[in-house]
Amino acid sequence: MDTLSSLFVPDTAHSLLLTSLVFVLAGTVKGTIGLGLPTVAVGLLSLLMSPMEAAALLIVPSFFTNVWQLLAGPDFSGQIRRMWPMLLGVCVGTFAGAALFPDVHAEWAAAGLGLALIVYALMGLASLQWRIPALAERWLGPLIGALTGIVTSMTGVFVIPAVPFLQALGLNKDDLVQAMGLAFTVSTVALAVNLAFAGAFHADRAGASFFALFPSMAGMMLGQWLRNRMNALVFKRCFFAGMLVLGGHFIWGFFA
Repeated sequence: MDTLSSLFVPDTAHSLLLTSLVFVLAGTVKGTIGLGLPTVAVGLLSLLMSPMEAAALLIVPSFFTNVWQLLAGPDFSGQIRRMWPMLLGVCVGTFAGAALFPDVHAEWAAAGLGLALIVYALMGLASLQWRIPALAERWLGPLIGALTGIVTSMTGVFVIPAVPFLQALGLNKDDLVQAMGLAFTVSTVALAVNLAFAGAFHADRAGASFFALFPSMAGMMLGQWLRNRMNALVFKRCFFAGMLVLGGHFIWGFFA
């Protein structure tokens, strides 16, 4: 019995509880700041299982929470028209990454995840801000999408470098949250296709992933409630600091 399936055996109720708490936390982060569910979930679950097993477990909750975030935005059709080159790049990069790096060892995948978390955290803590000109967006979008897809195929995390790119487009708050929801939805579907072809996302794991939807949605609702009652800047700093520590843990484990 593999690690993922064993989470749902009665005599491992403590593992089930830990997994549920991870998804409540991940959903809370996403509900509060609009992103972070795969980053938190894969990062913490990778302490218990391989990154790809963790990625398979988050497919359903990631898809539904991202669709929720996407449909709640103000301009779905406009986002599609603007973002389709990047979204196409995400799909190409995800499939190409799986084809080019089919036998990445678990320790290398964990190190890649750690690096992605560290880069993501440092950018967040530094509050880096810049603008991408419209002409550059046309050719940079597909490249950023492809790089994001490659990172996704290797680590299961699809925030780097897509989120910094979207933040540099000068979108207002609602448009940015919707754009992230769109990018994350496409990344989730592409990752699910990859995992299915690799035999890592079959019926049993789909059922386990569906179970994870419920604590994720509960966490997301909690996060939305918290967002209206706390200082978002303080929360973001704590979140990025935690991701920095977690990323450092994976890098240290690779070299230890």
